[in-house]
Amino acid sequence: MPHILITNDDGVESPGLLALAQALRGLGDVTVFAPNRNWSAAGHSKTMHKPLRVWSVRLADGSDALTSDGAPSDCVALAHLGLVQRAVDLVVSGINNGPNLGFDVTYSGTVAAAMEAAINGWPGIAISLDHYEGERHWATAAQAAASVARLALAHGLPTHTLLNVNAPNLPPAEVRGLRVTRLGRRVYRDVLIHRNDPRGVPYYWIGGDPPTGIDEAGVDVEAVNQGYISVTPLHMDMTQHRLLDRVRDWFAAATPA
Repeated sequence: MPHILITNDDGVESPGLLALAQALRGLGDVTVFAPNRNWSAAGHSKTMHKPLRVWSVRLADGSDALTSDGAPSDCVALAHLGLVQRAVDLVVSGINNGPNLGFDVTYSGTVAAAMEAAINGWPGIAISLDHYEGERHWATAAQAAASVARLALAHGLPTHTLLNVNAPNLPPAEVRGLRVTRLGRRVYRDVLIHRNDPRGVPYYWIGGDPPTGIDEAGVDVEAVNQGYISVTPLHMDMTQHRLLDRVRDWFAAATPA
């Protein structure tokens, strides 16, 4: 039986984590190892400045899980370094309460956990639900995660590669299908909120409305907006290969004869 490691960035008590674990148990043995609190927008953190603590908890359905005071990527790293002794065949991170589209992948703790898996040679999947308010259709994202995980286990992923999956917040019967996409572009509408604490000392809060995105053909933003599940292959090589020769030319031209 395949062994699947599950984590998230919303914390071990998140209903999205439970829905994911329950959906993936039909594919193999599941180990849940998730942070003890919310790490949304934490990015790819690695805890080096303090000790990490790990302990056992029970999920709402009575199943066992591990939790840590570290970040989502710490949970994957700790598992890889030996706290989970059985070999892991796949890491699945989610279900995130909110989308991780386009530029979001640079901020997301959910995606960071799948990246940590890819760095360490494990195939990784990040799964998110395009939700900001109202009812959450966890079942839609859970079914999508199970479908993608089944294929990833059957076909494998190249080394240092992960899949970023986003599901529309629709009932399963209303999902129009699945599209393989590239990353789109997000439009952030952040504002700086300036207030004073009770002692009159200023503090700042980054607020604003939820981000939107640019509907371009073939991108994840468009697919989810149109009611499709989006699957975007990502890899850890962030090199802009088309710019290599141009940058070499800059330095060649700047070098004195």
